Amino acid sequence: MTQQLARLKVLGAGIFSLILTLGVARFAYTPLLPLMQQQAGLGVAAAGWLAAINYAGYLSGALIASQISDLVLKDKLYRIGMVLAVLSTAVMGLTTDVVVWAISRYVAGLCSAVGMLLGTGLILNWLIRHNQRSELGIHFSGLGLGIAGCAAAVMLMSPALDWREQWWAFAALGCLLLVPALAWLPRPDTSGLTTSGQKMVDKPPSKLYLRVFMAAYFCAGFGYVVSATFIVAIVNKLPGMAGQGNLVFLAIGLGAAPACINWDFIARRTGDLNALILAAVLQIVGILLPVMVGGLLPTLFGALLFGGTFIGMVSLVLSMAGRYYPTKPAKMMGKMTLSYGAAQIIGPAFTGQLAVQLGSYNAGLYFAAGVMAVGTVLLVGLKAVERRDAAHAL
Repeated sequence: MTQQLARLKVLGAGIFSLILTLGVARFAYTPLLPLMQQQAGLGVAAAGWLAAINYAGYLSGALIASQISDLVLKDKLYRIGMVLAVLSTAVMGLTTDVVVWAISRYVAGLCSAVGMLLGTGLILNWLIRHNQRSELGIHFSGLGLGIAGCAAAVMLMSPALDWREQWWAFAALGCLLLVPALAWLPRPDTSGLTTSGQKMVDKPPSKLYLRVFMAAYFCAGFGYVVSATFIVAIVNKLPGMAGQGNLVFLAIGLGAAPACINWDFIARRTGDLNALILAAVLQIVGILLPVMVGGLLPTLFGALLFGGTFIGMVSLVLSMAGRYYPTKPAKMMGKMTLSYGAAQIIGPAFTGQLAVQLGSYNAGLYFAAGVMAVGTVLLVGLKAVERRDAAHAL
């Protein structure tokens, strides 16, 4: 019973850390974007660059995470990152200076990598060390809850609070989330043994496997980031959909919240790679439904599909990466996220410029779906690489 309570507290720390770093610090920007454009004079191209800078911070954090093996240092950086997530959120409401906003978005991106990689790595290390199932579905529900919570909060606050006051309200919420995110995560054990005395051994994949996997994950990152960043603005400009963008963003969060747990069950039955391929195909459908079919119900269904698949892919990939390196899970997680993060820099900037040229974000969605299709083919190819590596190991 004590072990089960400890597991729930550790997973709870992870959930609250993701709501803080990914929901509040990073993704509150998406539902607040139209409001900032209306009330604070934020232009379309500048909005795209701010999103790109946010992802540049995320990429920087992934690079740092991929280089750090010391669990104690990871723990210190995790705790610093939680505090900075709150501060970077508060700064957004203090000014209309785009340069200050850019610095805030960069720091928020760093913090989101801290939550996503260092926090996730520390939690996976704890699970493996304590002989728990090395799955992250419950942990990653924090991302979906963060997205849904931010969308719902903006919908509730918008009639009474302006853009600036909403940023400050999110900062206040961040202060509350900070407490369990810090208090419930134990300091790491550096013994290299599980609680039952077994030695934890890393089993890295082949170089070819890693390269193909990173390329596929790059495609997934591009497919994800365009919708994640611009979906509110996209939906608001679709015929008959004015004002429905935040509702659709809420649907993405609701689709994401239970998704990782579901994908853990699917992966147990089909294998990790088959589950990833299925998630990629469904994500393409989710991306295209708003622009190919239109209307509120198909758009909401597409949002649920998108939310239910992108976070499932992230959870499966990071779980796989962590199992290859149980003693330092964030090592391969960081490498994979460098690939995912690179796409997240290119995607928003490319889509923002495309929107300026064509007067619509729709072309960005079509391009994102095409890139996702390439990634799906790479995942199918990865199965052949896996078979080749297994044969060579005999």
